[in-house]
Amino acid sequence: MPTLIESGYPDFSLDAWAGVVAPTGTPAAVVGKLNAAINAGLAGDEVKAALAKLSALPKTGTPAEFAAFIAAEVPKWAAVVKLAGAKIE
Repeated sequence: MPTLIESGYPDFSLDAWAGVVAPTGTPAAVVGKLNAAINAGLAGDEVKAALAKLSALPKTGTPAEFAAFIAAEVPKWAAVVKLAGAKIE
């Protein structure tokens, strides 16, 4: 199987990511507290060490930054699904 570079996609970049989201309508104060707690946890040495064992890097930020990131990911992956011809079974 050829690599992506060999297939003509030299600039393709794939990063796996995970995040925490809350239901629509969650009060901003609750989202803020959760965000602060998660960011603080990700900044801890123990969590950083555990993630490093998985070759993972913690990324902290604001809820607005994460929403913008997700919004940017949707069209990219929609195009990949369309190109692949994937169907819901």
